[in-house]
Amino acid sequence: MFFTAVVAAAIAGAACGGARQTTAARATVRVAAASDLNAAMADVIARFSASRPIDVSVSYGSSGTFYAQLLNGAPFDVFLSADAEYPRQLTARGLAQPGGDFVYAIGRLVVWVARESSIDVAHEGLQALAAPSVAHVAIANPEHAPYGRAAVAALRWARLDERVRPKLVFGENVAQALQFAETGAADAAIVARALVAAPAVKDRGRWVDVPAEAYPRIEQRGVVLERAADPQAARAFRDFVLSGDGRAILEQYGFVLPER
Repeated sequence: MFFTAVVAAAIAGAACGGARQTTAARATVRVAAASDLNAAMADVIARFSASRPIDVSVSYGSSGTFYAQLLNGAPFDVFLSADAEYPRQLTARGLAQPGGDFVYAIGRLVVWVARESSIDVAHEGLQALAAPSVAHVAIANPEHAPYGRAAVAALRWARLDERVRPKLVFGENVAQALQFAETGAADAAIVARALVAAPAVKDRGRWVDVPAEAYPRIEQRGVVLERAADPQAARAFRDFVLSGDGRAILEQYGFVLPER
């Protein structure tokens, strides 16, 4: 299950004396992006396409699902994963452009509850999830979602695995896990900070960071696919994501930036 959006910008030039406008031919880059990028990527794409004759079509979903699709020939040009292993495997299999995979962000976990919730995550953090009043805790499916695996690791670190495991409900991806908590299907969620820091979400809930030592480093990597329809346009998008402008947008949405 994933959501697809297209961000486009038209570039037109006008000749002197009121001559008719002409529109430059535009390339399109097809991006498979991890769900934690759902908010940040809209800004990245808008900034990228505003000054280039390149449109970007993006699909959001779990990294593991995209990996399986890419192994079966899914028509994407760039893959932005929420972990390091899937891009490395694609590179090892010869399915990535020369240069291999690249680190574009470091993800962070948070515990999120709706603003009206009585759960005291600010003071109790993960421990709040063990309270009898908490019936359901949403996380991404750990079978194919890196943030789900990180959430499970964090619960083990906090010695909450046995008490919280019966309460877990799985979203297909980390965005759906957050949606469960937003709609009341779950009392709390362990999700990506990049999602809850988005302007559309941050005023609807309260959240606290999960200690970074509680889970393996969420090193988010990407690749330009070997079968990219327009390799030059795909590499241009990759370069923008890794540029100062791209990094600034990712940082604004709560990602930690990797060292260059």
